[in-house]
Amino acid sequence: MAMRIQVLDPPAYTPPYDHALCAALARSGGEVELVTSRFPYGPVPTAHGYRVSESFYPRSARLRGARARRAGRAAEHVPGMLARRRGPAPDVRHWQWLTLPQIDTALLPPGRPQLLTAHDILPREPRPGQVAATRRALQRMDAVVVHSEHGAARLRDEAGADPECVHVIPHGAFHYLTDLPDERPLPPELQRVEGPVVLCFGLLRGYKGIDLLLEAFREIEGAELWIVGMPRIPLAPLRELAGRCRSPVRFVDRFVTEPEIPAFFRRADLVVLPYREIDQSGVLYTALAFGKPLLLTSVGGFVEVAAHGAAALVPPEDPPALATALDRLVQNAPERERLAAAASAAAAGPYSWDTVGERTMALYRKLGAA
Repeated sequence: MAMRIQVLDPPAYTPPYDHALCAALARSGGEVELVTSRFPYGPVPTAHGYRVSESFYPRSARLRGARARRAGRAAEHVPGMLARRRGPAPDVRHWQWLTLPQIDTALLPPGRPQLLTAHDILPREPRPGQVAATRRALQRMDAVVVHSEHGAARLRDEAGADPECVHVIPHGAFHYLTDLPDERPLPPELQRVEGPVVLCFGLLRGYKGIDLLLEAFREIEGAELWIVGMPRIPLAPLRELAGRCRSPVRFVDRFVTEPEIPAFFRRADLVVLPYREIDQSGVLYTALAFGKPLLLTSVGGFVEVAAHGAAALVPPEDPPALATALDRLVQNAPERERLAAAASAAAAGPYSWDTVGERTMALYRKLGAA
């Protein structure tokens, strides 16, 4: 009998990861159900070989406005968690996120094993009591999955996780984005751009070092910089820095839906992630899937990806070093091609979802799942 697996992401924080993991587990022989909520920002990947239940937050997930959704979610959360106690129990529950760790340790359904993927080792901007609650949640799990050795060390040293419960399973490259049936072209003004394009993609947040990238790009010539993603920080200071650059800087300051993503990555000649700190990044694994050369700061799990030859590294918070590396890669097409080939090889090997699925299934069996 196939192993019955529930993958749970109540707030739908990471739909691409959730769906890719579920598909990989299904290909590895699991009977898989993704239990989540409606994603309010656009389409999500199509399910292949597994079931999807958007049973969390059925009313609030359809509200307009993030503030209204958060308020509604708070009201629906406890009933949604308690509903997990009804009906036949799966052989394994694999949580991707706990919406309210402060109370979720008391609401977890019975049954073993239960796992949590630590997408964030600890909250970056914690609310009162959230860090302690996260530590309690980690202690309730039979295993905690993390995407890098760097993250595993942080779980042990900073979050107090039991070393025997921490398991490193890499993030997978998002290959499904390379074959979307409804892929959309770039906006006309971007289609007209000629010459190399440097892409910085994803939600705009302070820890991602976009200000450092703009400082580094100031003297770069012969390329355009595209900063693409929904702002979570004020844009005015970034636009001021962009105005000082010799070469053009374009902002696409909105949420980019899934069908739009491929066109940006296909056009990019170099993907740059100048983060101040991180464990791993879904943007990185999108770039790997498209076989794009990467320029990363030497933080978190980025170093482990670069060890496969798939990225060039510079120190974090060092605009002069970033500028030197940018200029070298913009001017050196053969070096970009070498990095691109290594990125494709890494995406097909250690960072393939089939590898991730097989390793995850092996962990479930080790924990005693049926």
